[in-house]
Amino acid sequence: MKKRRKNLNKKRKMTRNKLLFIVFILIVPVFVSAENLEETCNLNTIENQCNVLSATQCRVLLEKCEQYYSAQSDEIAKDLNKTEAEKKTLENKIYSLNKKVKNLSYQISQSNVIIKDLGIQIEDTTGSIVNTESEIDSSKRKLGSILRSIYEEDQKPIVEILLAENSLSGFFDNLALLESLTSKNKDLLQNIKDLKINLEDQKVSLDEEKEDLENMVEIQTVQKQQNSSAKKEQEYYLEITEEEYQKYLGEKETVDQKASEVRARIFELIGVSKAPTFGEAYEIAKYVESITGVRPAFLLAVLTQESNIGKNVGQCYLSNSVTGAGQTIKSGRTLSKVMKPTRDVQPFLTITKELGRDPYMTPVSCPMSYGWGGAMGPAQFIPATWMIYRDELKEITGSPADPWDIKDAFLAAGLYLSKYGAQKQTYDGEFNAALSYFAGPGWYNSSYKSVYQRDYGYPIMAITKRYESDIAKIK
Repeated sequence: MKKRRKNLNKKRKMTRNKLLFIVFILIVPVFVSAENLEETCNLNTIENQCNVLSATQCRVLLEKCEQYYSAQSDEIAKDLNKTEAEKKTLENKIYSLNKKVKNLSYQISQSNVIIKDLGIQIEDTTGSIVNTESEIDSSKRKLGSILRSIYEEDQKPIVEILLAENSLSGFFDNLALLESLTSKNKDLLQNIKDLKINLEDQKVSLDEEKEDLENMVEIQTVQKQQNSSAKKEQEYYLEITEEEYQKYLGEKETVDQKASEVRARIFELIGVSKAPTFGEAYEIAKYVESITGVRPAFLLAVLTQESNIGKNVGQCYLSNSVTGAGQTIKSGRTLSKVMKPTRDVQPFLTITKELGRDPYMTPVSCPMSYGWGGAMGPAQFIPATWMIYRDELKEITGSPADPWDIKDAFLAAGLYLSKYGAQKQTYDGEFNAALSYFAGPGWYNSSYKSVYQRDYGYPIMAITKRYESDIAKIK
């Protein structure tokens, strides 16, 4: 009897614990979304909550807190002040930015005028091609008429020829005249055809020149917008005081530190052992530069963009090595294109086996709206591409290449970017390298070319510029 009562009490206790756990799970999202996020997102509080949550639920909580701290940091950044001593520098920057914006406006206007003129030339050339085709058709008809006349003369009986002409020599004179006309018409037809080919070549050349100018205008417009934005930012900082600057700077450092701690926990959950601070990342980037020639500011910009795209880094698992299907880590929803089976699955299995990882419990990126997922680690390498650099990385570092290791990921990204132009340390070289990294070396032939430039290339170059300023402060 006592044993039965004891078992009953034990069952009740287990049921109560389960109910408390379920209630806790249901309350957590509400709790996290409430205004008291500062207390909820304290790292000690997070650790206590993660002890009773699943890995997926813990990650949801961490991501909410990371977003909260990032939003706080962005908000404080708007209020940052500049010291009185910096005001002169800011005024000079504003003056310089004004000049740049004005100059870019002139260049854009000039390019638009040239584009309009080229458009007119293309229309005129197209009209000439149409007229030339009409002349070719007319000449073909004339030539056909002459050839028919020659044929008819040639088919006449000798008696008819003698009756129709006063003499046989008259017939041959007519025939010679027709043949002479035929030869001249053939020459004329060939000349017209050559003219048409020349006009078509001119049209292609004009089209290409027009497209190049339109691309230049697009880049100049983005540069103008960036300079205008930078100018507004400098004007804003010029207005606030040194006391406010120090206050907000202290608050921002505190928030950034908390965000860094939360981000480090997220990195742990997606399989990255340790998330570096900006200073640590810069030191690794300098090491990569010594090997690859890729600027630290540009390398850090690429890796920053990779971690922010779609918030899809490490949010899927591969579940079927034959089809490449997988599932989302958060909801378990099945996805059909997590990893390309003909290209990436076998390399992925090789990589995870070499590193002692479970391939079906190792986070990879989910597929975007186009293409396949399956990218690995902070640098977002697809397995097939990682295999190209694996041996070279091992030769440099002396250890098996690990795409989830920060240093290996930085170095692999540097080797790739260097190969496609970043080692030149020019705007064009880095721009091409960034887009090759995102969409492959043939990105400029893609129908998504302008989308790649807008959504990836230009933002990368803007982030690079900001990082140049941050690195200058570290130095």
